Amino acid sequence: MNISKEQLDELNAVVTVDIAKEDYTDKVENILKDYRKNANIPGFRKGHVPMGLVKKQYGKAVLVDEVNKLLQDALNKYLTEEKLDVLGNPLPKEQENFDWEAEDYSFEFELGLAPKFEVKLNGKKAITHYKIVANDEMIDNQIKTIQKQYGKLIPKDVAEKEDLIAGSFVNEEKEINNPTTVSLEKVKGKRNLDKFLSAKVGDTITLKTKGLFNDDHDLINALKISQDDAHDLDVEVAFTVTEINTQELADLDKELFDKLYGPDAIKSVTELRDRIKEDAEKQFEQQSEQQLLNAITEAALENTKFELPVEFLQKWIQATGEQPLTVDQAKDEFEKSEKGLRYQLIEGKIINDNNLQVTFDELKAFAKELIKGQMAQFGQNSPEDKELDDIAARILSNQDEVKRISEQLMSKKLLNYYKENAKLKTKEVSFDEFIKEVYK
Repeated sequence: MNISKEQLDELNAVVTVDIAKEDYTDKVENILKDYRKNANIPGFRKGHVPMGLVKKQYGKAVLVDEVNKLLQDALNKYLTEEKLDVLGNPLPKEQENFDWEAEDYSFEFELGLAPKFEVKLNGKKAITHYKIVANDEMIDNQIKTIQKQYGKLIPKDVAEKEDLIAGSFVNEEKEINNPTTVSLEKVKGKRNLDKFLSAKVGDTITLKTKGLFNDDHDLINALKISQDDAHDLDVEVAFTVTEINTQELADLDKELFDKLYGPDAIKSVTELRDRIKEDAEKQFEQQSEQQLLNAITEAALENTKFELPVEFLQKWIQATGEQPLTVDQAKDEFEKSEKGLRYQLIEGKIINDNNLQVTFDELKAFAKELIKGQMAQFGQNSPEDKELDDIAARILSNQDEVKRISEQLMSKKLLNYYKENAKLKTKEVSFDEFIKEVYK
């Protein structure tokens, strides 16, 4: 057997695999002998079928199968030994007048080679790393929400702007009949609000669904309808009032603090505000980190330039698609996936050049930290190491979980690398400012 490579250019090559008769003859003969021992052919006793008949019936199929096995094994071994970094898989070239009756065979494969390049994270401008802070307004709103949640409902005869009105929304045509409680703070428009404020227990008011609430999700919850049904819904609904309540806010005292965080964890309103700020900013940090990862990914794609074996990749997509594709369809599919492929190459180079590969010990340690964080949410703050080991072992026996946690850990390692090597500028913003700037 002989394998040779013709380098067409930096990104394309053709590998030729020559297979001679002596490479496959012994294997084919041995398989046919086994067939002869077990063949059931009418007119012959088992094991006594003439070899010529066995070859005539099975010889061609066995030959093709064994040559293909040799071919794939040899090609894979060659790519590994020569350390060829290929994109996609080798594509067999069409050969006219190929003859399986010949004794020696020659096969050609097209290769698309990964480009050589240097990763450039930094452009002319520094990348913004947002630090999202919980401002006083957000903390005040969170405290008020907590006070409402732990407060008391007091019945009333007449509603005011911050009250809760219980009742049922009804529209027979749309089959809406849903009991719910409406917070008047969420009602949109003076006309709608005035109707609620003028109603008493037992009254029925008529409302238009369009523009009834400040948020469409509140309409979905109030009417118990799907998101699709809620979109542009513009019908009249009748709302019959069954209760009017005001919320008496819970006192900001030790009893409330202990309910929220456990005995003596929080001892004053100042400590409560600090804790709310700390917890909120931990949550914001995840969004900030994800945004930074996205921003650096885009910067790396923009600043790192290299060519791809486009024609080969389009042919590979056409040849390996689940459904038959035309040349134009394969071209479209490549254009859709090109950006992702480019970043895979960039990310792979960063990982290999900087030894960022995830080891099993790292994966296990990371999984244990995730488990500890989840247990802490349920008040288990000091689990024993053996318990963590046992839980981690169960989780890491599931390949889907291994993949998910590995991806999380790799994202963390890449982010740490980016923080050390990318040109960043830190900017403090409120959460609302962050949303406006990032998703504008």
